Amino acid sequence: MIIRSLLAGTALSLSFAATAAQAQETINWWHAMGGELGELLEGVAEGFNESQSDYRVVPSFRGTYAETMTGAIAAFRANQQPHILQVFEVGTGTMMAAEGAIYPIYQLMADHDVPFDPSAYLDTVVSYYTDPDGNMLSYPFNSSTPIMYYNRDAFEAAGLDTDTPPATWDEMVEASRAIVESGAAPCGFTTSWPSWVMLENFSAWHNLPLGTLANGFEGFETEFVFNNEHVARHWDNLKTWQDEGLFRWGGPGPGPDAFPAFYAGECAIVFGSSASRAGVLRNSDFSVGYGFQPHYDDIEGAPQNTIIGGATLWVLTGHSDEQYHGVARFFEYLSLPEVQAEWHQDTGYLPITQAAFDLTAEQGYYDENPGADTSIRQMTLNPPTDNSRGLRFGNFVQIRDVISEEMEAVMTGAKTGEQATNDAVRRGNSLLREFEASMN
Repeated sequence: MIIRSLLAGTALSLSFAATAAQAQETINWWHAMGGELGELLEGVAEGFNESQSDYRVVPSFRGTYAETMTGAIAAFRANQQPHILQVFEVGTGTMMAAEGAIYPIYQLMADHDVPFDPSAYLDTVVSYYTDPDGNMLSYPFNSSTPIMYYNRDAFEAAGLDTDTPPATWDEMVEASRAIVESGAAPCGFTTSWPSWVMLENFSAWHNLPLGTLANGFEGFETEFVFNNEHVARHWDNLKTWQDEGLFRWGGPGPGPDAFPAFYAGECAIVFGSSASRAGVLRNSDFSVGYGFQPHYDDIEGAPQNTIIGGATLWVLTGHSDEQYHGVARFFEYLSLPEVQAEWHQDTGYLPITQAAFDLTAEQGYYDENPGADTSIRQMTLNPPTDNSRGLRFGNFVQIRDVISEEMEAVMTGAKTGEQATNDAVRRGNSLLREFEASMN
């Protein structure tokens, strides 16, 4: 009798729990973060779910950024779209053009009377995701910028100052030559994401335009203009340094061979996302240092500031008001300094609010983890210009592939830097016109 009563009581409790769970509004969140980052993302969602009982955010990993975006487009056509979609920064132009499919963040927060202050976010982050009137269109969840990671042990073995990474490209060559000649490592440096690092951020860092109309921020009629002498020279230099054994091409696209070469001690320096910090610390059995991207000191205006990568959260239309209120509440939770500070510290992504940065500093995190603020200092080195605010080009996912192909042609000796940049601009402009035509 006692056991039966206990079972009955348990069943009743489970029934109430099930009813409560059914009463919750489900918020579907499609994302592109696998592995450790995916686990941390799920932890953020669970933190929100535990903070209240009205809504439940359900994260769903959907593959790469491109796969996630493509899948969402197909789902929208079938009226099965998620509430929240994580889209990488180069998809911003495409998402902006999808009128009727997106629910702008500024409008969402206002419609549901949830506190939202755009001025609380870092200027270099906010400006990337606003319309011409300064309204935020998507929520800047995971923003990063490329930084330098270097093997302090290799620097010491080569007789270099372990606390002073190369600041200019001349210094980079000198350091790489010392590393190789001393036998500290077979190569000096490599890079992941060559388009992002060695063109997009190279241009912003040197205050050079990628395209007209403020890099596309002022209209889809923009045209690429990065086939200038400075970019061509840099790509030629990379080829020269590769031939000398100072630089190693890490591959196109994400540069799949770059970080493995760094972890193995084959290259003493790697350029990659600030969000790679956790992975670098986990996979390196040597002391790691951090630095800014190098600059050419004969280019006026350098160094300026770098631009962001990563992704934002877009809200898709087609759901109920009550569910959208839950989305707004979730974004309010994500903006909490404690939540942002923890995300920043765990992942290496930028703290998107000034309050999160200040809290991280107050907690002593930067003192205990030298170099963890490198990305912030690099991005905020100077107020952004039209050349260093970011970029907003349609079809840029495909255009990045074009840029990588042209850069690789230089590395193989098939083209000069001038030929490759000219061809990249020509091919890229053709894709821009295709995108512009699709808007009419």
